[in-house]
Amino acid sequence: MSSQGDMDAASISGSEGEGWLTVVDEKGTKVSVAYERVIAILSDKASSANTESSIRTVLCVKPDKDGLEALTSGALDQLKVSLQPTEQCHWYRDGAVEGVERHVVVSTGSGTGTASTVWQNLVQPLLARLSVRENEHYHLNFTTSGGSVAEFARMVLLPKANQGVALAVLLLSGDGGIVDIVNSLLSEDRSAAYENPTMSLLPLGTGNALAHSSGITGDATLGLRAMLQGTPKALPLFRATFSPGTKLLVNEGQQEQHLHSIVGGNPVAHGAVVCSWGHHASLVADSDTTDYRKFGSKRFQMAAKEALFPADGSPPHAYKGRVSVRRPGQAGWEDIPPSKHGYVLATFASQLEAGFTISPQSKPLDGKLRLIHFGDLGGQEAMDVMTKAFQGGKHVEDDRVRYEVIDRLSIEFQEEDARWRRVCIDGKIIRVEKGGWVEVSTDVDSVVDLVCTES
Repeated sequence: MSSQGDMDAASISGSEGEGWLTVVDEKGTKVSVAYERVIAILSDKASSANTESSIRTVLCVKPDKDGLEALTSGALDQLKVSLQPTEQCHWYRDGAVEGVERHVVVSTGSGTGTASTVWQNLVQPLLARLSVRENEHYHLNFTTSGGSVAEFARMVLLPKANQGVALAVLLLSGDGGIVDIVNSLLSEDRSAAYENPTMSLLPLGTGNALAHSSGITGDATLGLRAMLQGTPKALPLFRATFSPGTKLLVNEGQQEQHLHSIVGGNPVAHGAVVCSWGHHASLVADSDTTDYRKFGSKRFQMAAKEALFPADGSPPHAYKGRVSVRRPGQAGWEDIPPSKHGYVLATFASQLEAGFTISPQSKPLDGKLRLIHFGDLGGQEAMDVMTKAFQGGKHVEDDRVRYEVIDRLSIEFQEEDARWRRVCIDGKIIRVEKGGWVEVSTDVDSVVDLVCTES
């Protein structure tokens, strides 16, 4: 990768106002670039002796009226400028360190299926401009099935991490890619030499809760600035332990699979974003189809309306079960009344999608699991509550909503119909058997570091 001396980050300045980088190009013309589009600024080694005014290259993302996920042509812009740099940056903050094994994973089926296009038109040209070459500096992997990322983590990352090899992964994916990697790394024992792989996430899913909540999407570079200038931080995880008959639903809910991890005879799944039951889990499950996914994050709102306002005019389903929580520092459990529920969600994340602030008190990777709960509300009541989440998280101020920090969550399901026993773990849908249960806990060691911006 590029060494530290090859790349610099510039300050925002100029008469165009806050948020603009104003520079002078090679012809002496003043040019303004929206800072949110700037990925990095590269030094020109030939002019590096001139510390007052050196020629540099601004790498930025071209404006795209359809958004980054709809790129159909080259999206990387390069501008030769004269400016004074302010600080250094480089990929993973270890670009000058030898011995780092790097991988790029392009999850072709994530979200609206644009990862290959984004790789071809933006990411690969950026790496080429940084003189980062395939096979010489990184290994390129395209997924071929829904299990490709998990297999890559199990067959490639886990053995190397257990040997203490420093690993850096650039993942073009949604939250599901991260959860696949985490669960694969936790599916087998880790050695004393184990070293957390460093993950850079370019969010191409439909919700992208992890990226929105960790600051990766705080600009218009699709996470590329965070990749180059961010800081690796341990990714907090939770463990969901299920009753023995629980199955993972795949292929749009038409098929079942066993969960990879079994602890004490019980299936186990790990997550970094959310565990939910009720309206949230159902709308994620019901909208997990090819037809829905083409609408991107709008699929969730579409499915929510169908769930809260059934076509036959009936009220939304009231989810029957016993829900209990345990708070940090407490030994005992507390039941959450009543026995019918509408929304049960535990999360580390502040946002579940762009603008949907589910937990306004959550900070990036702070490791605090928070519960958001409300009971059996009518369709319009539930819609009114959740609409407030799009208003900066004002729903948590509603008296009907319970919002608190917890370290354990327990659900005992009392539903006859399997449809109402679906649980969502970071976008994965898991169905619990009749009379089954799930318990969520936070006593899990981190197994990956996520590169994110400073909070």
